[in-house]
Amino acid sequence: MTPSSRRRFIRQSALAAASFIIVPRYVLGKGYTAPSDMFGLGFIGNGKQARGLLNQFKKQPVRIIAGAEVDATKLNLFKTLAEKAYAEATEKTPTGGFKGYPDYRELLANPSIDGVVIATPDHWHAYQAVKAAEAKKHIYLEKPLTRTLVEGRAVVNAVKKNKVVLQTGSMQRSWKNFRSACELVRNGYLGKIKEVLVNVGDPAIPCNLVEEVKPPHLDWEGWIGPAVYHPFNAELSPPVEKDIFPNWRKYREYAGGILSDWGAHMFDIAQWGLGMDETGPVQFNPPKEPAAVRGLEMVYANGVVLKHIDFGRGFGVRFIGEKGSIDISREYFDSNPANIATATIQPGETKLYVSDDHYADWLNACKNGTQPICPAETGHRSNSVCALANIAYELRRPLKFDPVKETFNSDKEANNLLQPRFRKGWKI
Repeated sequence: MTPSSRRRFIRQSALAAASFIIVPRYVLGKGYTAPSDMFGLGFIGNGKQARGLLNQFKKQPVRIIAGAEVDATKLNLFKTLAEKAYAEATEKTPTGGFKGYPDYRELLANPSIDGVVIATPDHWHAYQAVKAAEAKKHIYLEKPLTRTLVEGRAVVNAVKKNKVVLQTGSMQRSWKNFRSACELVRNGYLGKIKEVLVNVGDPAIPCNLVEEVKPPHLDWEGWIGPAVYHPFNAELSPPVEKDIFPNWRKYREYAGGILSDWGAHMFDIAQWGLGMDETGPVQFNPPKEPAAVRGLEMVYANGVVLKHIDFGRGFGVRFIGEKGSIDISREYFDSNPANIATATIQPGETKLYVSDDHYADWLNACKNGTQPICPAETGHRSNSVCALANIAYELRRPLKFDPVKETFNSDKEANNLLQPRFRKGWKI
């Protein structure tokens, strides 16, 4: 080797070594990801659910660069956690790259953001998802998709029009046991399905909370947004120190009760197993007891009956067919007879979409321009079951529904409830 070639070799080796020193650790592990390929992610809503989602997304090839939150203490905590996640992934000290916003519209204006995670109260979902789609941001939208059917259709239309990818946060579709149960149902291992029992929580109730002193770090007008105004109560927005899920989920003005909160998981599995992802029930028969919070029957056009009922095993789904039944939840997956649940789907039989990671599935769909496992239309249809069930419990009379037109037949009062209840000056 000549002196000049030796010097050139040493110089090139040093440059190569230096380039590896500054590459973050996460790009050298499983599945190399160049920094230029990192997905810029912003979180709209920085409360308890968002903190849980942060723990999921920090495992992915993303950079969490922004958050929007009307409670300054929650925003500050989320910022600390996001910066810690960055430091752990890169072995670098954060340099102020995370941006916090009190208004989600400012976050959507950030050109570095490729996609948003929306984890706000349900009454905000439609507005923020539509605005995110118009800003050409991909969307991970927490379940239930929206409060009402009309809002859900608006989200579906906005996503389609703006050609962005939306994943609904009904993550049970990415769990193997739920997929296996639905594949067994789809392939006739239970024979013809007669009925499906779903146990989830109570329907929504009117908000009757007393007014409390609002903390200075919370923008209450920003929290209420389009919803019917109610004075501050910590049940709706608890202090960050409590680290609990807030109870806005129970109230009609802001959500669909625990029926919708968990129904977006369990009715979603019922829809998936029945192959009803693009439609829904056509008849709603409420329980005879005037104050009952279980017992609603929903009938599909093919005659299958979907019942909101407690079958004695906690929140879950029971598929009942001519040959037996399957019970599925987060805690159990079994059948009667027992050999149905352990059966293996054979070659040539129906296989459902495989996703082992709900968050990676969304990011891959964003990258490839494909549909994820629970896209907008699917999330909307499953949420429609919840929203329509709430209407049936509220009106307490039989209702006929057209899932193509998405209207009740000859029932003006019921159709009015398909619309969101907004404050004056707001519309979707």
